[in-house]
Amino acid sequence: MLSRQDQLDALRAVLEEQFQRQTEELTELTVYSGDPERNGYDPHEIATRIATTRQTLAETTQALQRMAEGTYGRCEECQADIPVERLEIRPQARYCVACQRVRSA
Repeated sequence: MLSRQDQLDALRAVLEEQFQRQTEELTELTVYSGDPERNGYDPHEIATRIATTRQTLAETTQALQRMAEGTYGRCEECQADIPVERLEIRPQARYCVACQRVRSA
């Protein structure tokens, strides 16, 4: 069984891959938005996808920043460790499930 640190290191690789993919997608969508033909995309769809990609990219960047600071995997509200299983599903998670529920209510 891998240690928590080994699991978090594996998640770093996932986040770095997501960062690269999201950056490429944002670049591609930005090019499409300036193209009169838009590669077949509706202008509203492109704008929505750009906004979504920017938000996801920001969340990924913040997660990588937390890793660099040594705070990744700890709930920003209660300071408890966020279970690795949650981080595997949502690597950008900032809160444990209990705190996220309170924030979403």
